[in-house]
Amino acid sequence: MLTIWGAATLNFLIPRLAPGDPVQSRLITMSESGGYLQSGIKQMVKAYDKQFGLDQPLWLQYLRYLENTFTFNFGYSLSNYPAKALNVILVALPWTIGLLLVATLLAFVLGTLAGALLAWRKSPRWLGLLFAPMLTLSSVPYYLLGLILVYVLAEVIHVFPLNGAYTTGSTPALTPQYVGDVLYHSILPGASIVLASLGGWALTMRGMMVTTEGEDFMLFAESRGLKDRVIFIWYAMRNAILPQFTSLALSLGFIASGALLVEIIFGYPGVGYLLYRSVQGSDYFVIYGIVFILVLAIAGATLILDLTYPLLDPRIRARERS
Repeated sequence: MLTIWGAATLNFLIPRLAPGDPVQSRLITMSESGGYLQSGIKQMVKAYDKQFGLDQPLWLQYLRYLENTFTFNFGYSLSNYPAKALNVILVALPWTIGLLLVATLLAFVLGTLAGALLAWRKSPRWLGLLFAPMLTLSSVPYYLLGLILVYVLAEVIHVFPLNGAYTTGSTPALTPQYVGDVLYHSILPGASIVLASLGGWALTMRGMMVTTEGEDFMLFAESRGLKDRVIFIWYAMRNAILPQFTSLALSLGFIASGALLVEIIFGYPGVGYLLYRSVQGSDYFVIYGIVFILVLAIAGATLILDLTYPLLDPRIRARERS
């Protein structure tokens, strides 16, 4: 809770370090430029003044800000007025969660298993050929890999679409055709995330497995005559995988922010792409909301990790009882 409060406080203070009122300046700029937003500028200014009490002392503004933030009342979206910032975020959030949750979990499972097999001395020798590709993938940024996939598979070969989450003009509906279209459009951005993060998971797990194999409990398991499969899963992997879960919890927490550059490259309508457009358009309330939801996601993932660690490692429960 202290972490969430601290992040919310920074969210309040940082924009106010700049001279003047950045949101007010943005509204005036939009009003001077005219266009279809001009008719709503005065209403937006009034709503902004009323909600945040700009004529009130800073401490009172801070208390009102905390009340609004912890009730998820982030205000109006400047770029999509009169839509609320929370509603704009909630539209983009399912796209990011659906893409990145599956991609992150798939990369975690495949990378962890590959890393464990690379370090296991009884694995087939041909698995050693995977080490060089894994090392290469761990150093390639996912957005660069995304650009390569777009050029090769979408521009040259025309196997997959260039961008978007579904075919332009299609009506969202829970039908096999629409679901298949969404899955088809998610293959390239998902593949760029999986392939780019696969090497990192594999190399980390390989390092932990190398240190685990020299432990006394491994020698004890072998002396008991246990099967290699049992020793590999229940003795080696079970003890080496704990740091992996810590990294996984943090990775799942960052899902709320989206793979920013991947979503920009593929034009995927997730939170990362929304954050990019909000920064470009100075949509401060949407930025506030995304940052706060990101903090909540990371704090929640870390809390879940702390609660599940004793289930993963019984030694933690033993130390707590002692």
